Amino acid sequence: MGAANVIPGVSGGTIALITGIFTRLINAIKSFDTQALKLLLGGRFKEFAKHTDLVFLVSLFAGVIAAIVSLARLLEFLFQHYPTYVWAFFFGLVMASVYFVGRTVKNWHAAAILSFITGAAIAVGISVLTPASENSTFFYLLLCGVVAICSMILPGLSGSFVLILMGNYQLVMIDAINNFDLTVLLPVVLGAGAGLAVFSRFLSWLMDRFPDSTIALLSGFILGSLGILWPWKTEITQTFGDKTKIIAYDWHLPDMNTDLAIAVIFIILGILSIAATELWAIRKQKR
Repeated sequence: MGAANVIPGVSGGTIALITGIFTRLINAIKSFDTQALKLLLGGRFKEFAKHTDLVFLVSLFAGVIAAIVSLARLLEFLFQHYPTYVWAFFFGLVMASVYFVGRTVKNWHAAAILSFITGAAIAVGISVLTPASENSTFFYLLLCGVVAICSMILPGLSGSFVLILMGNYQLVMIDAINNFDLTVLLPVVLGAGAGLAVFSRFLSWLMDRFPDSTIALLSGFILGSLGILWPWKTEITQTFGDKTKIIAYDWHLPDMNTDLAIAVIFIILGILSIAATELWAIRKQKR
């Protein structure tokens, strides 16, 4: 998940779904409730850790941080020198994920198919939207926090990319953080906290009540994100302070040359990496 968060357009939620920990992650997040608070304040730390699946969360986020720290420079180097091959690998990885995640849907009934199409359409629509103008009003900042945190949880969607589309990436991620501007950060954090608490419960309820339709919807999100990962594109960027962020893409077809052949090899490697992960998971479950 940490490696995925380093890659523009790749969601940590996608990796969580592929590796089979998405439901556990959502349930762990939603477990931070009044019961957890009572256990913590009462000094019942073992029960608090069990109630919140704390060992799992600590292990997961330690891995996320370790991956971000260790892979950020490597991926930055690879993107500078071999961008097409990196995009090709992740394109193959995510493309295979659509199949392997979709395969877990037990019954592709009409509602599941509609959910899949809806998820794909939403993800594609987000990827081609024009960024909005900056808005610093309190309630819009609350909304930014809610939408950003929800998009970070959902497979196929990037929180920072959504903030760019909402017009407030510069305001929140650059200006407010650098200047520690609480008038901006506080409503965003409040929105993110409320969004995480409510949305994790909503997702958990959906997974329990409508498992096939929910997984189909998430699979659609992953499919819709493939446009962002298409290896042959020109990035349209915008500078925010000292950071340059991608705000859109100009897609094109590849030329028939050696680079295309190498890119196809990396797409195949991406597919094989997901197949190997699935095979490993199946063998582990049989033990």
